[in-house]
Amino acid sequence: MTKKNIKGTVDVVTLGCSKNLVDSEQLMRQFDALGYKVRHDSENADGEIVIINTCGFIGDAKEESINTILQFAERRRENKMEKLFVMGCLSERYLNDLQAEIPEVDKYYGKFNYNNILTDLGQEYRADLRLERTLTTPGHYAYLKISEGCNRACSYCAIPIITGKHRSRSIEDIENEVKNLVAKGVKEFHLIAQDLSSYGLDKYKALKLPELVERLSDIPGVEWLRLHYAYPAQFPYDILRVMRERENVCSYLDIALQHVSDNMLKIMRRHITKEQTYELIKRIRDEVPGIHLRTTMLVGHPGETDQDIEELKDFLKFARFERLGTFAYSNEEGTHTYEAYDDNIPDDVKQNRVDEIMALQQTISAEINQAKIGKTLKVMIDRIEGENYVGRTEFDSPEVDPEVLISINTEGVKIGEFSMIEITDATDFDLYGIPTRIN
Repeated sequence: MTKKNIKGTVDVVTLGCSKNLVDSEQLMRQFDALGYKVRHDSENADGEIVIINTCGFIGDAKEESINTILQFAERRRENKMEKLFVMGCLSERYLNDLQAEIPEVDKYYGKFNYNNILTDLGQEYRADLRLERTLTTPGHYAYLKISEGCNRACSYCAIPIITGKHRSRSIEDIENEVKNLVAKGVKEFHLIAQDLSSYGLDKYKALKLPELVERLSDIPGVEWLRLHYAYPAQFPYDILRVMRERENVCSYLDIALQHVSDNMLKIMRRHITKEQTYELIKRIRDEVPGIHLRTTMLVGHPGETDQDIEELKDFLKFARFERLGTFAYSNEEGTHTYEAYDDNIPDDVKQNRVDEIMALQQTISAEINQAKIGKTLKVMIDRIEGENYVGRTEFDSPEVDPEVLISINTEGVKIGEFSMIEITDATDFDLYGIPTRIN
């Protein structure tokens, strides 16, 4: 028997990064204003309208997006929903292929025209709500997208193919969005972009990230600002002064380095040298004592040698990144590497290199966590899970970084509030603590 649809309900399924999540939240706010019941990533997505926001970055992400579309397409064939829409990076990149291969989807939209879903349903887009979102995160933190696109043209990356040239939002727009979110109880903001370093170049003809962060930090109610996805070349060094001077700007930076050997940096078109990379990390740590750095490394790119991996491991021992992810190269059509090189490093070699790097990083992470035992840190309490409150320090972003676990029997700890926590124990990836006082 076919399950009856829940009328007036829109289910939004978001795949991929936090930048996609912001897009979903903006669209959800429009549906909220129209009187729909809107759910995000529901375990039972059985509303009359289902919208899938896809990722098309690398092979694994594309596979997940396609499998999700196929899952809902089967339900659409069985009339278990009235409309199935697909938006986001995958459909921006492969629109014609998807239309031909999965016709059960009522309509495909790209990365930037998803508001047409509203008009195609006979509804009106509310321009007065363009800075508003229905948050899918806990109410005390939000992601804040400050730009779209990328001009860097790294050899392996399909992002510029999908998102186009770098486009900064105005400082005033971003300020107004933050003020709206603070009024709703948001205390912590994660600034995101494909390339934070270039913020302002297109709109203001100058690197404006430091000014933007200063102005946001001046807004009453902004208690933590955290920076994600800086680019190492043409790095806006004045942001380090801002971090050092502003208490509510977290001593945390997510800066994707990808590699370190001159051989690979040249092949990968990273616009920086090995020597400059070492100097960058040293300067960041010198100017912001205690800063925690998150980075990603890409191994298995065509042209990579065993010597390149050894240089990378030596660099990791020098840099001692607090947070690090490693990915195997994915051969993406349309990129420079796809056209110019053979993807001739076997998958098992790629995976072995990933494992080598992550084994080294696990040792480093464990040592860094152990050094926190006995320290008292300011912790934002995110949620309850099992027998513990789960929180984060200023050095930790949601979902990707270590968490602080506090017994659920502890008095005075409250979700969405800060606590001063003494760290009593540590594992490779998590900390344990008890409150010393409550803010």
